[in-house]
Amino acid sequence: MNRHVTVGLDDSTESHAAAAWAAREAASQDVALRVVHVEEWPITPEIPLTLTEALVERYETLLREAAERARRDHPGLDVTTEMVHGRAGAELTRAADESEVTALGSRGLGGFVGFLVGSVSLAVVATSTRPVVLVRAEQPGAEAGAAESGAAAGGSGAAGAAEQASAGAEDVAATGSPPDVVLGLDISRPCDPLLEFAFGTAARRNLPLRVVHSWSPPASYGYAAILDPEIGTGLGRRAAEGLAELLRPWRSRFPEVRVVEKVVVGPAARELVHASRGAELLVVGRRGRRPALPHLGHVAHAVIHHSAAPVAVVPLA
Repeated sequence: MNRHVTVGLDDSTESHAAAAWAAREAASQDVALRVVHVEEWPITPEIPLTLTEALVERYETLLREAAERARRDHPGLDVTTEMVHGRAGAELTRAADESEVTALGSRGLGGFVGFLVGSVSLAVVATSTRPVVLVRAEQPGAEAGAAESGAAAGGSGAAGAAEQASAGAEDVAATGSPPDVVLGLDISRPCDPLLEFAFGTAARRNLPLRVVHSWSPPASYGYAAILDPEIGTGLGRRAAEGLAELLRPWRSRFPEVRVVEKVVVGPAARELVHASRGAELLVVGRRGRRPALPHLGHVAHAVIHHSAAPVAVVPLA
């Protein structure tokens, strides 16, 4: 199968926002866009054939309109659609494993900054061998970092959600700086796939890359600091030096990407959620794969629920 970006589509505004994100990503990578809808409706004698046919027709129309919108927004983009039957989590994970990246829609938490991640999205994010991006639909006029509630049922519709997502859906005025790609990085572990994804995305979208490394002092630090206040400064300096060393070859490989390094003290999840305000994309890693039980680390889990920006989860070895 040719290289492609996949989006899982249903009739929610969040899903249409994800389709717009995926179309833009496919165009930037110069690959095809694959739009997939999973039909879980059982076809049994107890369900009238007319109802089943109506559902099939409804989702065929949904797929056709999504494809037409992607081709209109990105002339020349190769778009294919597919309706499959089965369990949504399993089918979308299978599709994601064949893709460069997969986009899924997630609902915003009313009154809070973040995502409401359903069981299907969670299963795909936690088990796919390829990157998965969670996208939500912004409310018109909502400020990034404010109480960004999810798309209302009577919102601006699929086309409006798609246009907002395609434009980045970030309120730059709220943060005082242009959007960027934020990467959460643990320098103590191998992370080449994560760096590859973040630098590649920033390069293709002509955006700065802000790399955030969070560290915490050891348990004994409290006592040592009383005896030597310079210990904390030394630990922070070593963390900054380690981050700079890790990024050096990637800076050389992607000289067009402006990189901002930030080393902070504190819980990684809190720092990344804060950093996501005004960002176009937040990139985090996920280690290991548990097919029998979808699993996310605590940082990735917190970030995908509370980030103000779309979140890309990249599986690592």
